[in-house]
Amino acid sequence: MSDDASTQPTGTPADAAADQTRDIADVPAVEVITTVAVHLMSAAAVNLGLSEEGEDHLDLDEARKLITALAGLVTAGATEVSSFHAAPLRDGLKSLQLAFREASVVPDEPGAGPGEKFTGPVLG
Repeated sequence: MSDDASTQPTGTPADAAADQTRDIADVPAVEVITTVAVHLMSAAAVNLGLSEEGEDHLDLDEARKLITALAGLVTAGATEVSSFHAAPLRDGLKSLQLAFREASVVPDEPGAGPGEKFTGPVLG
Protein backbone atom coordinates (compact mmCIF):
# COMPACT_ATOMS: atom_id res chain seq x y z
CA MET A 1 0.00 0.00 0.00
CA SER A 2 1.13 3.52 -0.70
CA ASP A 3 1.29 6.29 1.87
CA ASP A 4 0.28 8.82 -0.80
CA ALA A 5 -2.13 11.27 0.86
CA SER A 6 -4.13 11.70 -2.36
CA THR A 7 -5.36 8.10 -2.13
CA GLN A 8 -6.36 8.34 1.51
CA PRO A 9 -9.95 9.28 2.44
CA THR A 10 -10.14 12.85 3.69
CA GLY A 11 -13.24 12.51 5.84
CA THR A 12 -16.50 10.76 6.43
CA PRO A 13 -19.34 10.53 3.89
CA ALA A 14 -21.13 13.19 5.94
CA ASP A 15 -18.16 15.53 5.44
CA ALA A 16 -18.23 14.91 1.67
CA ALA A 17 -21.98 15.64 1.54
CA ALA A 18 -21.48 18.85 3.50
CA ASP A 19 -18.74 19.92 1.06
CA GLN A 20 -21.02 19.29 -1.93
CA THR A 21 -23.84 21.24 -0.28
CA ARG A 22 -21.54 24.19 0.29
CA ASP A 23 -20.34 23.98 -3.33
CA ILE A 24 -23.86 24.14 -4.82
CA ALA A 25 -24.77 26.96 -2.43
CA ASP A 26 -22.01 29.04 -4.04
CA VAL A 27 -23.51 28.72 -7.54
CA PRO A 28 -25.69 31.70 -8.51
CA ALA A 29 -29.32 30.86 -9.32
CA VAL A 30 -29.03 32.29 -12.83
CA GLU A 31 -26.23 29.82 -13.56
CA VAL A 32 -28.27 26.86 -12.28
CA ILE A 33 -31.33 27.93 -14.33
CA THR A 34 -29.38 28.45 -17.54
CA THR A 35 -27.43 25.21 -17.10
CA VAL A 36 -30.62 23.20 -16.65
CA ALA A 37 -32.16 24.94 -19.67
CA VAL A 38 -29.14 24.11 -21.84
CA HIS A 39 -29.32 20.45 -20.78
CA LEU A 40 -33.03 20.34 -21.67
CA MET A 41 -32.30 22.00 -25.02
CA SER A 42 -29.52 19.54 -25.81
CA ALA A 43 -31.61 16.51 -24.91
CA ALA A 44 -34.57 17.80 -26.94
CA ALA A 45 -32.34 18.45 -29.96
CA VAL A 46 -30.99 14.89 -29.81
CA ASN A 47 -34.53 13.50 -29.59
CA LEU A 48 -35.52 15.64 -32.58
CA GLY A 49 -32.80 13.92 -34.61
CA LEU A 50 -30.61 17.04 -34.74
CA SER A 51 -27.47 15.34 -33.43
CA GLU A 52 -24.68 13.84 -35.51
CA GLU A 53 -26.40 10.45 -35.40
CA GLY A 54 -29.60 12.13 -36.57
CA GLU A 55 -32.45 9.74 -37.15
CA ASP A 56 -30.95 7.09 -34.85
CA HIS A 57 -32.18 9.05 -31.82
CA LEU A 58 -35.43 10.49 -33.19
CA ASP A 59 -38.09 10.22 -30.50
CA LEU A 60 -40.78 12.89 -30.78
CA ASP A 61 -42.59 11.76 -27.63
CA GLU A 62 -39.45 12.34 -25.56
CA ALA A 63 -38.72 15.59 -27.40
CA ARG A 64 -42.24 16.87 -26.62
CA LYS A 65 -41.73 16.24 -22.90
CA LEU A 66 -38.35 17.95 -22.85
CA ILE A 67 -39.54 20.97 -24.84
CA THR A 68 -42.57 21.38 -22.59
CA ALA A 69 -40.36 21.26 -19.49
CA LEU A 70 -37.99 23.76 -21.08
CA ALA A 71 -40.87 26.09 -21.94
CA GLY A 72 -42.10 26.00 -18.35
CA LEU A 73 -38.62 26.73 -17.01
CA VAL A 74 -37.90 29.52 -19.48
CA THR A 75 -41.30 31.14 -18.98
CA ALA A 76 -41.15 30.99 -15.19
CA GLY A 77 -37.46 31.80 -14.94
CA ALA A 78 -37.41 34.70 -17.41
CA THR A 79 -38.40 37.20 -14.73
CA GLU A 80 -35.72 35.84 -12.41
CA VAL A 81 -32.82 36.10 -14.85
CA SER A 82 -31.82 39.13 -16.88
CA SER A 83 -32.94 39.56 -20.47
CA PHE A 84 -29.27 38.94 -21.33
CA HIS A 85 -29.84 35.30 -20.28
CA ALA A 86 -33.55 34.95 -21.06
CA ALA A 87 -33.46 36.08 -24.70
CA PRO A 88 -31.14 33.32 -25.99
CA LEU A 89 -33.10 30.73 -24.01
CA ARG A 90 -36.35 31.92 -25.62
CA ASP A 91 -34.71 31.82 -29.07
CA GLY A 92 -33.45 28.29 -28.51
CA LEU A 93 -36.85 27.19 -27.25
CA LYS A 94 -38.60 28.65 -30.30
CA SER A 95 -36.12 26.92 -32.62
CA LEU A 96 -36.82 23.58 -30.96
CA GLN A 97 -40.57 24.13 -31.14
CA LEU A 98 -40.31 24.89 -34.87
CA ALA A 99 -38.03 21.87 -35.41
CA PHE A 100 -40.58 19.70 -33.63
CA ARG A 101 -43.37 20.98 -35.89
CA GLU A 102 -41.19 20.28 -38.96
CA ALA A 103 -40.30 16.76 -37.77
CA SER A 104 -43.91 15.82 -37.06
CA VAL A 105 -45.75 13.82 -39.70
CA VAL A 106 -48.99 15.43 -38.54
CA PRO A 107 -48.10 18.82 -37.04
CA ASP A 108 -49.99 20.03 -33.97
CA GLU A 109 -52.49 22.84 -34.31
CA PRO A 110 -51.01 26.26 -33.46
CA GLY A 111 -51.04 26.56 -29.68
CA ALA A 112 -51.10 22.79 -29.15
CA GLY A 113 -47.42 22.07 -29.82
CA PRO A 114 -44.90 21.24 -27.12
CA GLY A 115 -44.60 24.03 -24.58
CA GLU A 116 -47.08 26.27 -26.38
CA LYS A 117 -49.38 26.32 -23.36
CA PHE A 118 -46.58 28.35 -21.73
CA THR A 119 -45.32 30.34 -24.72
CA GLY A 120 -48.40 30.75 -26.86
CA PRO A 121 -48.57 29.63 -30.48
CA VAL A 122 -45.22 29.42 -32.26
CA LEU A 123 -45.37 30.19 -35.95
CA GLY A 124 -42.49 30.06 -38.41
